[in-house]
Amino acid sequence: QCVTTLEGHENEVKSVAWAPSGTLLATCSRDKSVWVWEVDEEEEYECVSVLNSHTQDVKHVVWHPNQELLASASYDDTVKLYHEEEDDWVCCATLEGHESTVWSVAFDRSGERLASCSDDKTVRIWRQYKPGNEEGVACSGTDPTWKCVCNLSGYHTRTIYDVAWCHLTGALATACGDDAIRVFEESASSDPQQPTFGLAAHNSPGRAVTLHCSASVLRTSVEAEPSRKKRPRVSFSRHMSLMARAVFPVSFLE
Repeated sequence: QCVTTLEGHENEVKSVAWAPSGTLLATCSRDKSVWVWEVDEEEEYECVSVLNSHTQDVKHVVWHPNQELLASASYDDTVKLYHEEEDDWVCCATLEGHESTVWSVAFDRSGERLASCSDDKTVRIWRQYKPGNEEGVACSGTDPTWKCVCNLSGYHTRTIYDVAWCHLTGALATACGDDAIRVFEESASSDPQQPTFGLAAHNSPGRAVTLHCSASVLRTSVEAEPSRKKRPRVSFSRHMSLMARAVFPVSFLE
């Protein structure tokens, strides 16, 4: 049953995401805003912050896997990160580099890296560098800096609408407007502190590509196979009847 309806956005709500704690819910909308809702023990929801950092539609929101850190992707070509500060939520970082709408974002298992995908046909991998990091990446105060360490391009021919990072294997999957799903794997020789990667499939560690395409799933349906297209189709009811006769004794069916 529907236990509650949350209202307040002034246009289409594009995405929702629960924080790992289960006490916070993030929503984003075409009204250019990101809302953070808090739910108490009695399952009462209260909007605790309205974030208006984006200048265009907000397409996607996602939480850090083990921190109360929120990321959003927008039509304004940016990714923004938010955290709570002095009883309010604030934008703590803006990731720029994509040349068109950012459709989706996803954290890896550790939360140290963030993948973003865009209308510009690329996937970018951003890495978090904390103050005092060994790499010497400058940080502002106590806030970490997020730096793009990989621009994965050349694999997609149209808009990339979604990206998902497997927290078990580390594989990265993308959903593209060219009808394909692509799965990427990081090179085994890659150093996470100094991201120089190679195409493991071609054994070329000197290549300036951080991830390599390991699979491209284009078609999975039997209908797509030419040899089967000419076969007569079987209706669902007929199919179930044939299945039943294969499983149960004829005497039982009759």
